[in-house]
Amino acid sequence: MSENKIPYKIYLSEEEMPHSWYNLRADMKVKPAPLLDPGTGAPMTAAELEGVFCKELVQQELDNDTALFPIPQEIRDFYKMYRPSPLVRAYCLEEKLQTPAKIYYKFEGNNTSGSHKLNSAIAQAYYAKKQGLTGVTTETGAGQWGTALSMACGYLGLDCKVYMVKCSYEQKPFRREVMKVYGASVTPSPSDTTEVGKKILAQFPGTTGSLGCAISEAVETAVTHEGYRYVLGSVLNQVLLHQSVIGLEAKTALDKYGVKPDIIIGCAGGGSNLGGLIAPFMGEKLRGEADYRFIAVEPASCPSFTRGKFAYDFCDTGMVCPLAKMYTLGSSFIPNADHAGGLRFHGMSSILSQLYHDGYMEATSVKQTDVFEAAEYFARVEGILPAPESSHAILAAINEAKHCKETGEEKTILFGLTGTGYFDLVAYEKFHSGEMKSVVPTDEDIAKSLAQLPQVQG
Repeated sequence: MSENKIPYKIYLSEEEMPHSWYNLRADMKVKPAPLLDPGTGAPMTAAELEGVFCKELVQQELDNDTALFPIPQEIRDFYKMYRPSPLVRAYCLEEKLQTPAKIYYKFEGNNTSGSHKLNSAIAQAYYAKKQGLTGVTTETGAGQWGTALSMACGYLGLDCKVYMVKCSYEQKPFRREVMKVYGASVTPSPSDTTEVGKKILAQFPGTTGSLGCAISEAVETAVTHEGYRYVLGSVLNQVLLHQSVIGLEAKTALDKYGVKPDIIIGCAGGGSNLGGLIAPFMGEKLRGEADYRFIAVEPASCPSFTRGKFAYDFCDTGMVCPLAKMYTLGSSFIPNADHAGGLRFHGMSSILSQLYHDGYMEATSVKQTDVFEAAEYFARVEGILPAPESSHAILAAINEAKHCKETGEEKTILFGLTGTGYFDLVAYEKFHSGEMKSVVPTDEDIAKSLAQLPQVQG
């Protein structure tokens, strides 16, 4: 189909929405390393994990071979409230940049949670409800995951306890109020409501918190309250599985118009939106059916891929979770309190870490002030106020488009716009006032944290 026939927004019908989630691990040559028991160093069994996670989610977490998991009809019916999400051709951005590149973005911000997080939140809440649980606990950084989970739990009648990273709790008061609208309790982390929280506060007085801290508190609460389980908005295999609906829809929409992207870009904190966006395209690359260039974009303040180490580490600061092999800065690393709260995790998805280690994708880190400059430019050109997290991908996409202008290459670029920034106006205010700084950890900071990695073979 000729280019002038491609609409500004490509919408799929409800029937074209994915009927199954795609498990990228089924096509990986080298599978992600297993989760390990920190005490014994042995791989965690399903029975052990079921003390923390919902039973069916554990099966999804451990399955490296099943390519397709049928999406339960109840979840598909919920998805229809906001899915399929649009794939947008960024004609206005292309014109402003005067680039020969063709730019597309998959927009996941058209629901009250403001992001892609609802795709996995409703799935995890559904399995908790199916198991007969009373409620779930979780952590949240920017607040998008906490908002999404509170929505899902409110819909299904589950209790929801959210531990929100303290700096985000203070920066985003309206985000936490939306969670309360849907019935969730929200606690700034680290807090004095858990034993691990008290320990972290004693060790790091005055800390602004991190996702690693909040995870520790949420896990402790889950295992000490009967009828509760812990759920996570990123990093885990099951989350990337659920988020594959992003990439599956994007690929279906592009295929309808005979478009093949050359470059696929996503922001990277724990890996949920990046993994979801690239899943079917990476599957084709792994199977030798097509080739793509994948770029993970992370904040320079928390550069897990670009400055971390591929090793086994705790997923949480309190060291109560299983060990995961991933690119990590060390579980004791607490990044600067910048405004991309959803990207402030010290590690990265084991799936994406293995793919990066094996050379299937690349990564870059960018500074906070550059990210907000790109976010503001995009808002003025495309009319959407983006979240700080998604704006990392926007910056990289703009840079690639500018490179195409310099070289004359007509590349097709796809990136994930997986969040809106309407609850991030304090951050935009600080950017406009000149108060925003770009803080980058020193080599000594990272080395100190990495020196505390657990001594595990693998």
